[in-house]
Amino acid sequence: MEPKNDTRISDFLLLGLSDETKLQPLIFGIFLSMYLLTMIGNLLIILAIISDSHLHTPMYFFLSNLSFIDICFTSTTVPKMLVNIQTQSKVITYAGCITQMYFFMLFIILDDFLLAVMAYDRYVAIGHPLHYMVIMNPQLCVLLVLLSWVISFLTSLLHTLMTLRLSFCAPVEIPHFFCELNQVVHLACSDTFLNDMAIYFGSVLLVGGPFSGILYSYCKIVSSIHAISSTQGKYKAFSTCASHLSVVSLFYSTIILVYLSSSVTQNFDSSAAASVMYTLVTPMLNPFIYSLRNKDVKTALKSFLWRKGGGKRSIDKLSS
Repeated sequence: MEPKNDTRISDFLLLGLSDETKLQPLIFGIFLSMYLLTMIGNLLIILAIISDSHLHTPMYFFLSNLSFIDICFTSTTVPKMLVNIQTQSKVITYAGCITQMYFFMLFIILDDFLLAVMAYDRYVAIGHPLHYMVIMNPQLCVLLVLLSWVISFLTSLLHTLMTLRLSFCAPVEIPHFFCELNQVVHLACSDTFLNDMAIYFGSVLLVGGPFSGILYSYCKIVSSIHAISSTQGKYKAFSTCASHLSVVSLFYSTIILVYLSSSVTQNFDSSAAASVMYTLVTPMLNPFIYSLRNKDVKTALKSFLWRKGGGKRSIDKLSS
């Protein structure tokens, strides 16, 4: 008997990371802890930047946007996974799967473009320090972020609409812990040639483009640093982009790891496990990278936490 072709299938099944019942509490605890660390770390970065006027510069404006995007990015996948583990269910509705897929694409593309924008910001700061505030004016900063949102929105919408035209054969089992575009498309019963072409060209343009921009910016940065005569000046210039370079390396290395593991081993379980790196580990580590390697952020965080603690003590004194 042939599987039923159903374009209006109501549910998908997310197989998750493991079928072992005994491992579910451990996976739940690890993912919940990492999710809370991601939320708290990125939220503290945003609040510290907002509260400290010294950080109201283009560099930290982009950093606060990156932290906000990382919060949204992680929140598109992890909460649903935690709910499924807790309820011992693997079901996600068709509408929920398409929605999750759309927002996942939106925020990962935004992450990609914003890292490229931040690389350009560091190039201008190091290559043209005297004209930095003139070039990176508030209007340009807002425009760059807005343009990143528009491109990400339109791209995600295009892929989502192309997925909606596909037919699926029930039951649909996704060997992942979230609805990932490529795997959802390849579970369709209908022809996916156009979807595959869109995914391929989209990956080349939307990953290769920003990555090329980052490489170009850092080539210019290295050239500018090389032209600085003093060793102290070179170190100071490089230190301003060390955090961003660390985040870029972590972001792209984890994505490459995912696609290499899936293409070499053809194992969906290993691909799902590797996806944890860029969906959760990278957003969790970003606040630590910026706070540990950046004196301004560390000072702002200490000042923000101190004010909150001092305010609490003052209230306690008044109430007593």
